[in-house]
Amino acid sequence: MKKFVAEHGGSASAVIQPVGLDGVRITLVGADGVLGDQVVDDLATANAVVAAVDNVTVSEWERAITSIVTPRVGHWRKMAGWVANQTRFPKARNGLG
Repeated sequence: MKKFVAEHGGSASAVIQPVGLDGVRITLVGADGVLGDQVVDDLATANAVVAAVDNVTVSEWERAITSIVTPRVGHWRKMAGWVANQTRFPKARNGLG
């Protein structure tokens, strides 16, 4: 996280989000709008990690944060997972396709 903050404007906002059994995601939005994230085991760990890094403030997904977000090149492909490389898709099973 320290490296991310240093590379993306010297400060960041952290949105802490529980993601079920996988733990808690800390999504960082750098001062330049670039996204980064890290998943930790629990909420206490997430809060401790954010508190340990200078120039990172806890935030929520609000207009001030979402208006500056600029995903990295390739971010959408990474988030799409296996679907990103598909050229054919199966027919819908609900009778609508």
